[in-house]
Amino acid sequence: MFVLSSEENKLEHIAIIMDGNGRWAKKRGLPRTLGHRKGAEVVKEICQAAEKAGIKYLTLYAFSTENWKRSAEEVNALMDLLRQYLKSDLKELQDHGVCIRFIGERHMLAPDIVESMAKLEEETAQNDKMTLCVALSYGSRQEIVHAARRVAELAKRGDINIEDIDEKLFSDMLYTQGIPDPDILIRTSGEQRISNYLLWQLAYTEFFFTDTLWPDFNEKLLLEIIDSYKSRERRYGKVKAQ
Repeated sequence: MFVLSSEENKLEHIAIIMDGNGRWAKKRGLPRTLGHRKGAEVVKEICQAAEKAGIKYLTLYAFSTENWKRSAEEVNALMDLLRQYLKSDLKELQDHGVCIRFIGERHMLAPDIVESMAKLEEETAQNDKMTLCVALSYGSRQEIVHAARRVAELAKRGDINIEDIDEKLFSDMLYTQGIPDPDILIRTSGEQRISNYLLWQLAYTEFFFTDTLWPDFNEKLLLEIIDSYKSRERRYGKVKAQ
């Protein structure tokens, strides 16, 4: 088993856009809902693989604010799958010492789902093996607007001065407060865009795009990406070393 050592290119946080469930099902003549179900099974495998590889933070794009525009049938099926997942697979991750957090527009989700999310967050808050951050009903532009409003409210109340507003303060207003920016972004299915995902947080992230559909993604592919990441030089605007 490959494990990332502290001497190698620093890697704490992997973010993933889990894309391709519908296409995976279509290729097999199956309903899209079965593709989503298969994709949910892969989430468990990848979470366990990331934890074994020493990754401290894993953020998964599970359902975007734009996904609400899909057919009512598909959305309802996804919400039912989410309900099951919150009670089964995520519970199992809790038993493995994983801290679970959710980011996104919770007011758009059903009350019972929000209640289950809050319960998992509370019950896993002290776990420290890995933090799994699940983006549900999430949109990065909405997150940034929300953060700007919070900063404006602080300034309006006189709690901060204009001069106090900097990158650190703004980052603390985001849903990902306390979580380091991703070192790696992985998107499956061959698409090469970030789809309103972590726009602020991905400023210096290394991108990896794979043609593999999410239901076919596995531990081996994850470790190959981690290995490839080690060979990249992250300069953060500095001149390349000679």
